[in-house]
Amino acid sequence: MTVAYQGEPGAFSEEAARLLFGRAVRPAPLERFKDVFQFAAKHRSSYGIVPIENSVSGSIHQNTDLLLRHKLHIIGEVKLCVQLHLMALPGVSLKNIRSVYSHAQVLGQCEDFLRSRWRVNVVAYYDTAGAAKMIRERNRRNSADIESARAASAYGLKILRRNVESNHHNYTRFIALSGRRADPRVGKKTSLVFAARNVPGALCKALAVFALREINMLKIESRTLIGKPWEYLFDVDVEGLTADRRMQQALGHLDELTTFLRVLGSYLFGKTIKD
Repeated sequence: MTVAYQGEPGAFSEEAARLLFGRAVRPAPLERFKDVFQFAAKHRSSYGIVPIENSVSGSIHQNTDLLLRHKLHIIGEVKLCVQLHLMALPGVSLKNIRSVYSHAQVLGQCEDFLRSRWRVNVVAYYDTAGAAKMIRERNRRNSADIESARAASAYGLKILRRNVESNHHNYTRFIALSGRRADPRVGKKTSLVFAARNVPGALCKALAVFALREINMLKIESRTLIGKPWEYLFDVDVEGLTADRRMQQALGHLDELTTFLRVLGSYLFGKTIKD
């Protein structure tokens, strides 16, 4: 099967795709997250995979917004331990490095290392593995990339420092996307988004639909509703599947209390994988 992801070969998203779908998967690297969503929406027999949340830097709102713009369903997830390494061309030492490239989120996750080691120009790049590819192709002997060990192997780079992330309990949650729903009888987790009415107690009443039916809430996060300042959406994960009668009753009740409701998917809990 074909699974689209953002980035170059060797990216964390590619590894997440292989972990979730198996080693026989045919990865399709694309330039932008937007392209991944469009690919999954257009090719109903294929899939997309994107990072949605990091345990250090929080939700990736670009992708949560793209979820609402496309008629796609979350069909699975995997949580990958992100171990980040500083790498450069063979023969290059740490003292030669003048610039460090990586994705902006990765650079933020390595802030302590980048500030404490030496004076260096930190440059945000469109993709972590893309930075490794650029250093190799342009023979940048005064530059380094922060990436996974897989990227070092893929692009023939040498790891100068291992585990330069500030927090070593650094996990990224990836979600798989499809134009088709997963089997609602199989899921153990349901993701949804809603907008509450602007009246006293609206959010409390909305969340009570789950508490009254003893449905465990796993996550809740608010974010701005695009185009409507000071109005908010609530991203919620709850334990249970949409085929369950209690969940159906809760969602029906929630629909009556909110101005907007969309169920994003019901799927199995993702495995947590140490890289």
